[in-house]
This record gives sequence, C-alpha cells and structure tokens, in this order.
Amino acid sequence: MVSGATSLSLVRDELFATMEEAEQSLEHFIAERHNGSPLQQAVESLQQVRGTLNLIELAGAELLAQEILQQATDIPAGAGEERDGQLTALSNALHVLRRYLENVDSHRQELPELLLPAINELRQAGGQTPLPESFFFSARLDQLRSPSSASVLDAATLASQVRHLRHMYQVGLLGFIREQNSQAGIKLMARAFSRLDNLFANEPRGRLCWIAAAALEAQLDGQLLARKSRKQLFARLDRELKQLLGNPQHEAPRNLLKELLYLVALADSRGPLASQVRETFGLAALPFTDQLLEEEYQRLAGPGQAVMRSLSSAIREELAGVKDLLDLIERGTAESEGFNALQALLAKLTKTLNMVGLSSASTILSAQLPTVAGWSEVQAADTAALNKLADAVLHVESMVAGLDRGERRDQRLATVVDEAESFALHQLAEARIVVVDEAQAGLALAKRAITSYLESSGDKLHLANVPFSLQAVRGGLWFLGQERAAWLVGACSDYIQKQMLETAQIPSEQMLETLADALTSLEYYLEGGAVLRPETTPSVLDLAADSVRALGLPVAA
Repeated sequence: MVSGATSLSLVRDELFATMEEAEQSLEHFIAERHNGSPLQQAVESLQQVRGTLNLIELAGAELLAQEILQQATDIPAGAGEERDGQLTALSNALHVLRRYLENVDSHRQELPELLLPAINELRQAGGQTPLPESFFFSARLDQLRSPSSASVLDAATLASQVRHLRHMYQVGLLGFIREQNSQAGIKLMARAFSRLDNLFANEPRGRLCWIAAAALEAQLDGQLLARKSRKQLFARLDRELKQLLGNPQHEAPRNLLKELLYLVALADSRGPLASQVRETFGLAALPFTDQLLEEEYQRLAGPGQAVMRSLSSAIREELAGVKDLLDLIERGTAESEGFNALQALLAKLTKTLNMVGLSSASTILSAQLPTVAGWSEVQAADTAALNKLADAVLHVESMVAGLDRGERRDQRLATVVDEAESFALHQLAEARIVVVDEAQAGLALAKRAITSYLESSGDKLHLANVPFSLQAVRGGLWFLGQERAAWLVGACSDYIQKQMLETAQIPSEQMLETLADALTSLEYYLEGGAVLRPETTPSVLDLAADSVRALGLPVAA
C-alpha cells in the first residue's frame, strides 16, 4: 500500500489527464449515443488507467477502474434509456476514483474500503452481486474456541427457549431494519444470541452463535451505522439460525463468519465476547472507524447529512439572534437599528425555512412580519404581540431541532393554526420524552441492582429500592397511556418483591434470566420509541409478556 501511494506521485499528471479524457469521452457519448467513437475512446483511456493503477499496485483503485472498464465495455453504441442507470453509475464512479486518488496523493494513505460503495453501485447497475464489506479484510477462520460451560436443559425446555430467543432476535431485527432506534434493536438481538451462545457453547452450531453474539456486541458498543449491507447480514443470520436450530451439526458458511469478524475488528469493542473473539482469531484494530468511513464516503461522493446538520446549526444561530433582539426590545433598550435587524432576520429565516421544506414554520414567521414592521423606538411593541412572536420563535426552534435527524415534523404540525397550541404540543412531546427517559433509567437501575444482587450472593440491600423504582416507572407508563407496558413492569416489580426480597432462597438462574429477558424487552420497547410512536408494532410487548408468564405470573389480556 505504501509503495502504491508513494509511486502515485510519479504518474499523477499523466494518470489524471487520461482520466479526464475518459470523462470527456463518456460525456460526449452520453450526449450523442448514436456515435460509438467517443465510447471507444473512453474504453481505451480506461484501459490505460487500469494498467497504470496495476503497475503502481493500488489494489482498491485498480479494482474500481476494472469495474468501470467492464461496465463501459458492456455498453453498446446507440444505448437507449435502459442504460441510463449504468451510465450514471459510470460517471459517479469516475468522479469517486479521481477524488480518491487525489486524497491518496495528498495523504499517502490508502483506504480501499472507501471505494466499495462506488464499486457496488456499478455492479448493481450491471446486474452483478455487490461485494461484501469485508472484501479487503482477511482473517483466519480455522481458530477454535476454548471450551466453556453451557446450560443443560431437557429437550422440551431447550426447544421452548430457542423459539423464545429467535422471536426476541426477530423483534430486534425488525426494529433495526426499520431504523426505529437501531441501537435498541441491536441490544435485543445481542441479548438473544448471547443466550443462544450459552445454550450451544460446546456444540458445532455454537460457533456461529458465539461469533454472532460478539459481532452484535461490537455493533452496539462501536455504534456502527445501520447500513443496508448490515441489515442484510443480520437478516441472513436469522435464516442461518433457522437452519442450525434443526441441525446440531450445522456449520455456518465461511463468508458469513468473515463478515461477522469484520464487524468485531471494525468496532474494536472492549466487550467480553468481542474481546474473546478478537483474541482467539488474532484480530488487530483496523486503521479506520465506521464513523471515519462514513465521513469519507460523504466527502468523496457528495454532501449528505452533514449539510443538513450545518444548515440546522446556522438556522439555530439566527434564531438565537432573534431571541437576543426580542430580549432587548422587552427590556426597552433596543435601538432603531435593532428593530430593522429583527425584521431583516425574520424575513431571511422565512425564506430559508421554506427552502428546506419547513413550510408551516415559514408561514408562522411570515405572519409576524407585518406586526414587527410597525415596531420602532417611538411605537414600542405591546406585551401581547411580543409574547406571540416569542412563542412563534420557540415553536420554529423546536421544529428546526429535528432537521439534522431528518425528521419531518413540519408535516404533522402543518395543520395547526394557533401558535400557542403548536407550542403546547411541542412542550407535551418534550414532557413525554422526559417521562420515557426516567422510565428507561428506572429499568436500567433495576437491571444493575439485580446484577449486584447476584454478585453478592443474594444481598437484599441491593434490591431494596428496586420495587419502588419500578412502581415509579409503572406510574409514568400509565401517564403515557401505556397500560399494558405498565402492567408488565408492575408484574416484574411484584416478582422481585415476593420472590427475591421476601424469601430467603435465591431464585434459580433460569428464572433470573427470564426476569432479565422481560426487563430487556421492556427497555427495548421504550428505547425503540413505541411510547412516542403508537404505530410501532407491539410485538415486543408480547415478548415481555411471554417472559412474565414464564415467571409464573398471570398476564393480562
């Protein structure tokens, strides 16, 4: 790699000139598709580019150039609209290749992984299978795990546990795929495979469960992005899970194991399972992070969410300026320039908000412009009008806060005419978020307390406040109108009070695992946003109800 990056400077000028010729020839062909000569010139230039990159041993860039050449060769003269996607992918790939080579020339460092999106876009346009994320990653897959203890269950109980855990995985997978709080979905998926690893630790099929549990732990700890390729990978895991459950001797495909190990290496997680897998397979930390790759993807291929974040930040700064001017006007210390500046700022904001699609926010501020235009040092703003403008600004600020997250809150509030009502809705939403946060904290506290209880061999002091905390969570969920979730939390509280605090004997490990499953499912339900989005599937509550029923407690219909 170092040799390739260093050698690039020797051929840089000629290489970039040849690439420019290829781009111009391709553009000429796109404009005049009946003429095959420009396409042939582009192919000849691309052959030179590919040969040069092969000579200086820039493997990733050579692979992209090879894909570009193959796609260009496949396009016939006189290509019609059916080839538009392929031609667009070719143009984008040439742009990415140029930017990548410029970056390698400037920093003397290769990251061939950056080229995979462009390569896969080309392959998909040509009807080929995309390359996996781990294409440039290598690892020895023949390493064996050290023997470990596994749960011993009878066949019926094992089958029941496995069905329950697969259901748990599928619920988390659904949330992850839909991106309804991906991190919460990964927590549930990791929990399921961790339990499966305990069940199959010393069986051939346990190898996949172990590596998958480590990969999910790494995905969570490293806060890896919910890319399409990872959604497909974890969906594939579910299919493999179905096969291994019916076949104790089932061995997972090597390419699947390699993909999972790549995630472990990429996240560089310090979790217990990920650390064990890294040590067993000798996985070194990669010279990049997932976040770095994402930033570089955006830089090479064009603007993404970073643009929206910058725009949101700029709008919030202007809103802060409006609030400062309102504060001066309210104190009676504003000068005539302040009134003019306020009117100019509001006019500018209305245009900006309308441009980014927040039309109702723009309308709200536009409605205030005639009133503000009449304010001056001589004719001061009356308190009612000032408060009305302040409420409108706060409402707009609440809507802009979701811009960098890609939320379209404007659509839901577009029909709200009265600014005070819209602000009240925002405040209510904020209050609900606070209640949900407190509920999540209560469940997390309960889980930590149970862990301390086990580590101290049944010291009940660790559990003293848990029932009270869970009852507070139950009350908060009742306030939010989540009666079923509240009832399940209350059932967990009753179990801890009666079976752990009021009895001398510590519950069995299986019962404590089931209690942990119930709390984990409820925690996922809260983190997944089901409380704030009623349309979210309630199947995770079914999962929690199964665990509560397994604890021997009645479950409400």
